[in-house]
Amino acid sequence: MVQQIVAAKDGAGPKEIRISARHFGDKLEQARQAGLEGVEIGVGEPAETLQIAKPAFRQKIKHQMKATGLKASSLSMDLLNGCPVATDERAAAWVLQAIEAAGDLGAAGILVPFFGKADLLKGKKLKPDVVGALVGRMKELAPVAKKAGVMLGLENTCSAEQNIRIIERIGSEAVGCYYDIGNSTYGGYDVPAEIRLLKDRLCLIHFKDGGHYLGEGKVRMQPVAEALKAIKYDGWIVLETACPSNSAVADCKRNGEFIRKLMGSA
Repeated sequence: MVQQIVAAKDGAGPKEIRISARHFGDKLEQARQAGLEGVEIGVGEPAETLQIAKPAFRQKIKHQMKATGLKASSLSMDLLNGCPVATDERAAAWVLQAIEAAGDLGAAGILVPFFGKADLLKGKKLKPDVVGALVGRMKELAPVAKKAGVMLGLENTCSAEQNIRIIERIGSEAVGCYYDIGNSTYGGYDVPAEIRLLKDRLCLIHFKDGGHYLGEGKVRMQPVAEALKAIKYDGWIVLETACPSNSAVADCKRNGEFIRKLMGSA
């Protein structure tokens, strides 16, 4: 059943809702057709020089940004799930390449993920050795990100409280939480409460709900909207949604329209 969308009670929404998506990569015209403001771009597969670090590839993206008026909301380092930033010796160099690219493209942040091999949890508890190594690595990378005006967004299976502890140990305003409302809902977390707890530590946010269109699944979308308004979130909302119709353009357009109505900007 589609969730009813009503006006949130926690105050006016942000002046501008900016919606991006992971679906289109460097095909910005498709994202424009979907009515979006931006795209989240993958950095490429493991290599000495990442695809995103190659001048010709970045120039291609810049050309499309100019032609479409869209922005690069963020870069996604999915390769770090198999080559964890905390333990893989190659990872720091890759993150540095991504920081330089994000600064060049004007991207707000970089998705630094911790799933699969890179998971920070054993059961429900943090892995102390891995987290310690991660904190040390991020302390080295954070000043470079801050100078470039780029946020490093940690996305993982941890609770908001665990993320806050990690972020406070790193101690840099250039490191925050990249929160996923779908992952967190299906992981059993109280998403609206976590958003309120994270507050200004929330740097980017993924919207998805399993295999459903937004508003038709398990995620309680209205309380999510109220929480985002309560903390005055004004960052990018990045779609990582399913495509039930097999058309990324059509389905992202539908989900984008849902978000705008949900947040009161339609």
